[in-house]
Amino acid sequence: MMKHFINFDDFSNEEIKTIINKAIELKAEHKTGKINNLMSNKTLGMIFDKSSTRTRVSFEAGMTQLGGHALFLSEKDIQLGRGEPLEDSAIVISSMVDMVMLRISSHKDIELFANNSSVPVINALSDDSHPCQLLADMMTFKEHIGEISGKTVAWIGDGNNMCQTYMQASKVMNFNLKIACPSAYQPNKNFIKKYSDSIELMTSPPDAAKNADLIVTDVWASMGQEEEQNQRLKDFDGYQVNKKLMEVANSGAIFMHCLPAHRGEEVSAEIIDGDQSVVWDEAENRLHAQKALMLNLLG
Repeated sequence: MMKHFINFDDFSNEEIKTIINKAIELKAEHKTGKINNLMSNKTLGMIFDKSSTRTRVSFEAGMTQLGGHALFLSEKDIQLGRGEPLEDSAIVISSMVDMVMLRISSHKDIELFANNSSVPVINALSDDSHPCQLLADMMTFKEHIGEISGKTVAWIGDGNNMCQTYMQASKVMNFNLKIACPSAYQPNKNFIKKYSDSIELMTSPPDAAKNADLIVTDVWASMGQEEEQNQRLKDFDGYQVNKKLMEVANSGAIFMHCLPAHRGEEVSAEIIDGDQSVVWDEAENRLHAQKALMLNLLG
């Protein structure tokens, strides 16, 4: 039966673990130069209404490494940006490709596209969630520490789409999630209600970081929030991940950030460029985790 990857918790714990194990295998194969053509003659349609570095490069390179082809489609390139109904675009595009990924602002639009698509659809980022990034994060945690079940993760900063995806992951992967954000920047209330059993919500970064195995943050002003930058700098004062905060975590704790990062704002340079940081492995793992995801969706 056809399946989409719109939210992280669309997949079970065992399904996510299977994808991560396959991603680690694919990464090892790639490092040895082994050729893998499992996606030969397959085409991925990639629809963007936001600029992108890691998402575009990882999906395009991933399809190439698997012997397939990726089509980059911005709203300037297709009728979607000129008023064609999303349902019509979904029907037409999915009749011509084997899979579609969308990096667009509206989560509801991704769901609408998926409901009218005849092929698997991947959410490559929306205003609600970023499940592909969490696949890479979970893969990176396993490589550096091991199974995340039972471990403690601290989210520091804005209760944004990345934070909300960590909330989904905490339930699926059975880890404890402590979220520290200013009261005015909490996650969506619907997310808080749905995932209340697996999260702790607070305003104190040190309280969240205490005994954490992983500390994660993101920029304080995301794409489209540039006009709020100055206000957010004031509101997030005290929420920087720095040496003092990392010292509160477990001694073997690691640091993650989905990038791009603003050194001196949400994270200090000595942390993101230091020994506890795994951000470069995390970024590279987008490539391999998404290859495993695409193979899984196409059976």
